[in-house]
Amino acid sequence: MKLKKLLLTLGLTLGSLTAFTAQAAEPEFTLKLHHFLTPLSPTHQKLMVPWADKVMKESNGRIKIDIYPAMQLGGKPPQLFDQARKGVADIVWTVGGYTPGRFPKAGAFELPFMPVNAEATSMALQEYADKEMQDELSDVHLIAIHTHAPGAFHSRDKLIKTAADVDGLKMRAPNKAMAEALSTLGASPVFMPVPTLPSALSKGVVDVAVMPFEVVNPLKIHQLAPNHTEIKGDRGLYTQFFLFVMNKKTYDSLPADLQKVIDNNSGLDEARRMGYEFDQAELPGYDVSKKEGNKFYTISPEEYASWKAKMQPITDDWIADMNDEGKDGTRLYKEANDLIEKYKKVVNKP
Repeated sequence: MKLKKLLLTLGLTLGSLTAFTAQAAEPEFTLKLHHFLTPLSPTHQKLMVPWADKVMKESNGRIKIDIYPAMQLGGKPPQLFDQARKGVADIVWTVGGYTPGRFPKAGAFELPFMPVNAEATSMALQEYADKEMQDELSDVHLIAIHTHAPGAFHSRDKLIKTAADVDGLKMRAPNKAMAEALSTLGASPVFMPVPTLPSALSKGVVDVAVMPFEVVNPLKIHQLAPNHTEIKGDRGLYTQFFLFVMNKKTYDSLPADLQKVIDNNSGLDEARRMGYEFDQAELPGYDVSKKEGNKFYTISPEEYASWKAKMQPITDDWIADMNDEGKDGTRLYKEANDLIEKYKKVVNKP
């Protein structure tokens, strides 16, 4: 009896030791994930870290992903896509608009008055990219493409209520289409990545930050720009798209079963998760701005219609430019709109 107990105990001990050894074993692949936001940002905490943990778990520890936020691997945010393409990093998360003209077909989603919430718009963009953007993304392996929630105006000195209030202001433009759109209201657009905004606002380089509430709290924008104007209607004023991509050689170097782990955490479901988290990340920005005692305003339906009409030439020009390049801008614009309407019904959050 004692011998049986001894053997049983020994067996359990050896089994536990084997399991521990398997868990503690060095991963077969250690991948570097690089992005430009801080470790405190919702993107880092709610998107990058859970994704990396999930991949590691589902690969049984064979894939380990080291995350480098805030450009810790060097370079500037506009260089991130090329870092993935060239293998400086294995995976990057970046803003597509940081390299203007590189992803022209995705420009349909950056036109004025296109987005609904981030979840539905991201799903629409992912399906659109899978169908239409294979040529533009051929240098990398696409994990997911998504958008943020529709952006708002965050002003240093005054509450913006009409187009006349915008005239002459220096406004941070998130992408080329929005720079052109802001110009139609009389603004002077200034293109800059999000991390540079606190300094730009404090020094008066820009008067207004054009961006979603999601980055208000991490960058303390509510303390620098206490006047918040939202543009609400059937569509938001603008969004921009983000690329979550992997170096092709890195992906190809993985055995088929580990490629499947990456694939299972890619595509439409991943785009939806990212969009959902961006929608949720809006709430803390609202909360801290309200606690700060900041002012809020939503433009009137009449002003909304006026802004939409003034910005329509931006859309018309994009369609014409795409047509001139033989890319059928008319069809692409319609497809983008149709997909947004499709997924708006799926998400059921107009």
